[in-house]
Amino acid sequence: MIFRTFSWAFAVTAAGLAFAAWQWGWEAFGIVLILAILEISLSFDNAVVNAGILKKMNAFWQKIFLTVGILIAVFGMRLVFPVVIVAISAKVGPVEAVELAIDNPARYEDLVTDAHPAIAAFGGMFLLMIFLDFIFEDRDIKWLGWIERPLARLGKVDMLSLCTALIVLLVSALTVAAHAHVSSGHADKSATVLLSGVAGLITYLLVSGLSGHFEDKLDEEEHEQEQEQEENAKAEEKPVSVVALAGRAAFFLFLYLEVLDASFSFDGVIGAFAITNHIFWMALGLGIGAMYVRSLTVYLVRQGTLDDYVYLEHGAHYAIGALAAILLITVRYEISEIITGLVGVILIAASFLSSVRRNKALEAAEGRDPAPDEKTEISSAT
Repeated sequence: MIFRTFSWAFAVTAAGLAFAAWQWGWEAFGIVLILAILEISLSFDNAVVNAGILKKMNAFWQKIFLTVGILIAVFGMRLVFPVVIVAISAKVGPVEAVELAIDNPARYEDLVTDAHPAIAAFGGMFLLMIFLDFIFEDRDIKWLGWIERPLARLGKVDMLSLCTALIVLLVSALTVAAHAHVSSGHADKSATVLLSGVAGLITYLLVSGLSGHFEDKLDEEEHEQEQEQEENAKAEEKPVSVVALAGRAAFFLFLYLEVLDASFSFDGVIGAFAITNHIFWMALGLGIGAMYVRSLTVYLVRQGTLDDYVYLEHGAHYAIGALAAILLITVRYEISEIITGLVGVILIAASFLSSVRRNKALEAAEGRDPAPDEKTEISSAT
């Protein structure tokens, strides 16, 4: 089951890593591997969310999402989007950006270095909003309760995430951006960081708004179908059954999934700039990671189960928050790519181990007939 589901991901991994080592050497091999792990780590919750929604769709629309969707996710977001970011930030055409990367890597590196403050501010703000919206939300299950409980109470304040992000952006513009690292040494990039950071915030708000719009449309369609099923069941004197969504409901579901998938893709693509500016290494690593995320989505759907390890989503979002901070810091200071890549892996590993301990505690509690609220207490323990 596992090998059949992940066979394409395994094949792409072997081919991609072999090509990276053959074309650019062992450094490229290591960076591509770290990027793939980073993408898997950051997108695990994406796979879980996708699986939860995808199982509601009929076989046709599931196939559409897993075929057309993978083309958009891998080739659109992981291959084209990094080139577009570099082209816009460096003020060159996409074709010229690719040609420079191939024919004049030294000049390309200078352009990327000069564009890095803008890239880091845009990506840092986008990632920070994802993290803040997660950490300020009151959740039944908490990983680090001593942090998450007080932040969840603060999160009841309207627009707190946006206000916090704007404060962070202002502080960054007045501190690290005042002596930003560029190819010629250091320069004042305060205006650039402010403009790019605001652009990152606007992009997040637009993507989030579109996702909410499609989710509302989905809820309306689902409600209409449920009423129709109930009426038909009563007329035929049959029990109401759960039917996979098709037609307009499935179409809106597909649109919602694509917008949601794009929003999760941003963090992986933007986070990759904290590790490397090499667009081909980036495309290989993120493409490999995206294949595993899609395979994991299929596996979860086919197994009929969602995430048993409830803290992994928390670990992924803490990794997003850490990457946001790292990106903003790298406007002025250089941070080792290895350290940046390992941050997400360590946080995911820690959340996984915590999930395993929680599951064992729940099994032990079930053996002695726990009180009704005990599961909540165990799941909220740190």
